[in-house]
Amino acid sequence: MPTTRCSSTYPAPGSQFGLTIEAFGGPTALLTVAGLRLLTDPTFDEPGEYPGEMFKLVKTAPPARSAEDIGTVDAVLLSHDEHADNLDDAGRRYLATVPLVLSTVGAVQRLAGTTISRPAWEGLDLMGPDGTVARVTWVPAQHGPEWATAFTGEVTGFVLSGPGLPTVYVSGDNSSLDVVRTIAERCAPIDVALLFAGAGVVQPLDAVLTLTGEEAVEASVILGARHVVVVHADGWTHFTEGRTEIEAAFERAGQSVTVLAPGAVLTL
Repeated sequence: MPTTRCSSTYPAPGSQFGLTIEAFGGPTALLTVAGLRLLTDPTFDEPGEYPGEMFKLVKTAPPARSAEDIGTVDAVLLSHDEHADNLDDAGRRYLATVPLVLSTVGAVQRLAGTTISRPAWEGLDLMGPDGTVARVTWVPAQHGPEWATAFTGEVTGFVLSGPGLPTVYVSGDNSSLDVVRTIAERCAPIDVALLFAGAGVVQPLDAVLTLTGEEAVEASVILGARHVVVVHADGWTHFTEGRTEIEAAFERAGQSVTVLAPGAVLTL
């Protein structure tokens, strides 16, 4: 499999991408392109608490739609399986209904069924109903400062690309701009950057584990992103920034952003 680049051959600026993104709350979004339906990090539980060995997560808002409402998807892009704000109880049950889950090496070991993984920069081709081939490439992600990754675990991002398709970056819970730079070296320019943000902080780590608004701005510039869409900045108490702070950061930089509220649908 090719491992060198993950950018698309896409028509000139001004063309329609044919990409739809529907947000369900938290990191969960349905991407539809070339007839393929790809779901990110399934979280469908009602509000509640998730006590852990090291820290507790608290969900404060229900999903915009239930798992049953979504219907069939072609694959789930699961950035990681170890935190309830990226894969909760209902999300785990949902995985049993989908034909393919793309995730980390550890997730393959922990999740039964159709979960697969690839090293960073390797990919998998998915064929749409019209014969269009979309490549999903695994890319690096770092969940917090380097010292914290011993506690936050392994995470992956993804880049979707293909002839005639937009290049779409799904960050997962990445907080490292150095990681973004390595992705830009191979995959830029990015047509659509789907960034997980919210500046998540959990105790006792006391470290920022996802992008802040200011960092999301810088990431979008590094990637040369034509469109920036932010999810995973709502519905949990550990987020220290939300829509207001993120939009303000982009406004200060003279950049545009769409912070997708649960239930919102964006067509590009």
